[in-house]
Amino acid sequence: MSPILTQNEEENSSTEIGLVRVPNLHVHTMAEDVLYHLGLGTLTHDLPAMFGDVKFVCVGGSASRMREFVGILCTKLALSETVQDPIINLCGNNDRYSMYKAGPVLAASHGMGVPSMSILLHELIKLLHHARCRDVTVIRIGTSGGLGLEPGTVVVSRSAVDARFQPQMEQMVLGKSVVRSTELHAGLAAELVACGRAVGGFQTVLGNTMCTHDFYEGQARLDGAVCTYSHEEKLVYLRAAHEAGVCNIEMESSVFSVLCRLSGLQAGVVCVTLLDRLAGDQVSSPHDVLAEFARRPQHLVVELIRTRLSGLEKQRRDCAAPGHAAP
Repeated sequence: MSPILTQNEEENSSTEIGLVRVPNLHVHTMAEDVLYHLGLGTLTHDLPAMFGDVKFVCVGGSASRMREFVGILCTKLALSETVQDPIINLCGNNDRYSMYKAGPVLAASHGMGVPSMSILLHELIKLLHHARCRDVTVIRIGTSGGLGLEPGTVVVSRSAVDARFQPQMEQMVLGKSVVRSTELHAGLAAELVACGRAVGGFQTVLGNTMCTHDFYEGQARLDGAVCTYSHEEKLVYLRAAHEAGVCNIEMESSVFSVLCRLSGLQAGVVCVTLLDRLAGDQVSSPHDVLAEFARRPQHLVVELIRTRLSGLEKQRRDCAAPGHAAP
C-alpha cells in the first residue's frame, strides 16, 4: 500500500474515537519521532504525561502575544496554580516557536505566513497524537486587515478562501497539484460568535477570511517595494472580494483549516481587524490602540474555554450526584 494518501483517504482515515489523527503511514512505523522545531521527541519526553490532558490548542503569530494570552487565561479562569511563574516556554532552547501550557490549554506561536504555520501544525498535530489527546479544539487567534469593517472588529471565519475567493487551498505534492477544502467547523464558529457577543465591548461578525501568501502584492497593497497595478485596479479587486463575502485578509488560515480538518480537529479562526483595507493600506494606529485590538479575540477565546470547561464540570457533578445511573 502506498504511504501517500489521497484526499478522501486522508479525510476518512480513522483511529480510536476522539483521538487526534495523523494521516501519514510513515509516522506510525517510526521508532522515534523528533519534533525538531518544538524541541521535543517521543523518546526524549513523556508526551502523554506532559500534554495528555490538553483539550484546547490556541495558536497565534506572536510569541509575546501568546504568552500574554496565557496570562489572561490564568487570571480569568483561576488557573494560576497550574502554571509556573514566570510562564515557561516548553520549546526550551528552540527559538523558532514558543509554547506555553495552562491546565488543559496549550498556546503556541506560529510565526507569519502559510509555511511557518504549516511547520508548527505538522509537529503540533503529531504531538497531540503521541500524547493521546482526545476531543481537541484548535483556534487561531490573530490580527488581519478588514474589508468594509471598522478597525477593531473581530471576525470569526466561516471558511478560509483563496485569492479567487474559493474555499480551498492548492498545494504541490510530488510535482502534482492537490486541492483541499478549507471549510471550518460551523458549530464552533457559531459558538465563537456567541462568545464574542457575550464578552461585549466590540463588534463580532461571521464571514469568510481570504488567506494570501504575501503581505503586499498578494493583498493588493500599493505600498510595497514592487507594485504593478493601479489604485483603481486594487479597489476593483478588494470590492469583488467583499462582495464574495470576504470580511478580512490574513496569511495563515488556509493551511490551518486544511491540516486541522484532515486530523479530525475541531478548528476555528478568530482575528481582529487593524484597518479597513478599502480605506488604506498602512497600519498606522497608535501602539496602545493596536495592543487593545489584539486582546479582543483573546478575551473572546477565553470566554469560549470558560464556557466549555464550566459545561464539563457540570457534567462531572451531575454524574457524581447520588442516584445518577452510570451509562
